[in-house]
Amino acid sequence: MPRRPPIYSDFYYNPLTEDVEELLARFQQTESVRYTVFSAIWREMGFSDVFIGISHVGEMKRFCRIAMATAMKYFLPPYSYQIRVGGLYLMFGFYNTQLAISPVKIRLALKDWNQVQKFIKDSVQAGHHDVLYIYHKLVATKAMDYTAMPHFLTFQKQRKPKKESVCAEFLGRTTAVQDLISSNILEEVTNMQSQYEKLKEATVEVSCKVTMTHRDFVSRMKGCMSEFITWQQRAFSQDNKDKNAGDDEEKPAEDQHSSSTRARLLSSIKDKSYSSFQEASKSRRHRKAETVDATSSGAELVQETATVRKKKRPPSLRARTWKSLRVTQEKSKLQAWLLSVPEKQDRVPVKRDNQVAPFRP
Repeated sequence: MPRRPPIYSDFYYNPLTEDVEELLARFQQTESVRYTVFSAIWREMGFSDVFIGISHVGEMKRFCRIAMATAMKYFLPPYSYQIRVGGLYLMFGFYNTQLAISPVKIRLALKDWNQVQKFIKDSVQAGHHDVLYIYHKLVATKAMDYTAMPHFLTFQKQRKPKKESVCAEFLGRTTAVQDLISSNILEEVTNMQSQYEKLKEATVEVSCKVTMTHRDFVSRMKGCMSEFITWQQRAFSQDNKDKNAGDDEEKPAEDQHSSSTRARLLSSIKDKSYSSFQEASKSRRHRKAETVDATSSGAELVQETATVRKKKRPPSLRARTWKSLRVTQEKSKLQAWLLSVPEKQDRVPVKRDNQVAPFRP
């Protein structure tokens, strides 16, 4: 049985994604955005051979589209700047090493255009000329195809598309708090605080009654920011340790968690059922329970349930038409093939005179 070709609506190919993430992880460990470092890792892993071995033209085109879409995924947020640079270099490498006769272009959706322009602007400000050269090289060779959607719209698209997992190690950390510490904002806040205290002391009547600010506001803010940075570093390191741990330790914990949740669910159901039980009032407890005759109960219950379940069907279209035209059942017993009936005919069937005899050879 021939192998069924993969549907492009799946967008990504899992083995290719694993290899790409390994390449980007090695590039991330170098802590560099130079193209020479990336190309050395590319050649070391032999990434140019991913297109070898596909003989069918249609399958080659399909795989090239999947490779371009995978590289584009890491070129866009929410990944860090270095990973996005690696995604750009991946697109350049895949486009120039593909074996398709008419090269498959990189699809860039309109919704991602602002993110790409912001990335280029940040690269210009940082002075990363390798990144700018590779991007403008792709644009000059018309390798990018500006489209309305990032993927092809097909009739076989899944109703619930798969949610691709985001690699947590490639995500960019929030640096807003660090920028706040390194800037002159704290010094300005200290000056404003001291100026406020001076104005407050100048007004003798209000100096003791009003306390709108904290005197140690700047020291508190420094403590909160340092605490957040230490927590962030500890959380990222702990996530990496948990990922490197074996799966054998995770499975018993998951089984124990599922069993505990099931036990809690059963106990809650029992509590609800017991709480819904209502005792009879004291005035009715002395009455005896009504007995049901075993002989007559069976057939009567069956008949009652049958009558209850039996639904009344609405009248048919024919009956409604007769009712609207006021036609009784006796008047309706006419020959269906007659257009008109003589008035003095006493409901006698009339035989056709112009019938043609059947053909007999």
